[in-house]
Amino acid sequence: MTSLAHLFDNNRAWAERMNRERPGFFEQLTHRQTPAYLWIGCSDSRLPPNEIIGLLPGDLFVHRNVANLVLHTDLNCLAVIEYAVVTLSVQHIIVCGHYGCGGVKAALQRSRQGLAANWLQDLRNLAARNQPVLSRQPDDGQRWDRLCELNVIEQVHSVCDTLIVQQAWDRGQALTVHGWIYRLDNGLLQDLGVSADSYETAAARREAALAALS
Repeated sequence: MTSLAHLFDNNRAWAERMNRERPGFFEQLTHRQTPAYLWIGCSDSRLPPNEIIGLLPGDLFVHRNVANLVLHTDLNCLAVIEYAVVTLSVQHIIVCGHYGCGGVKAALQRSRQGLAANWLQDLRNLAARNQPVLSRQPDDGQRWDRLCELNVIEQVHSVCDTLIVQQAWDRGQALTVHGWIYRLDNGLLQDLGVSADSYETAAARREAALAALS
């Protein structure tokens, strides 16, 4: 059996460093969780959410899955959104995709392997609906990039369309949903311009973003 002792060594070194740099940090964490942000991102190992935006443990509530999808049949994702909005009162929900996403590529190529084929069906449908836009891209790489962007826009719409978020807006809760995309080759984020703090704003921003990409 392979030992993972080096990971425990890394953990001890990290905990000791945090104690040196921020005395009392772990004690504070045990007593409160008050993040202002919910991050919905891809499971890809190259995207560590806290590190990308420079936040400490406790500052970011996180949900991740293959291709950063927000499906209304996914009770796991919906439970995370509900807890973040209702219990933690987060002020921002960030849907973050990334260029070079393997899930998006599989959907684009209509690959059907294992359970991922079922999971990615909505994404394949999104690609089919946007075939005119995708076909205008000059090569496979740019079609891949464009579907990554379209996916983020679609998932922001899906978040805004949940009863959880709509009820929060109805009761006047300060809550904004954002759509970002991350570039692996330089480590930088891009705002796709679909931030919304009401369902009306969400619809208008979505249409404008889709028009810009077409």
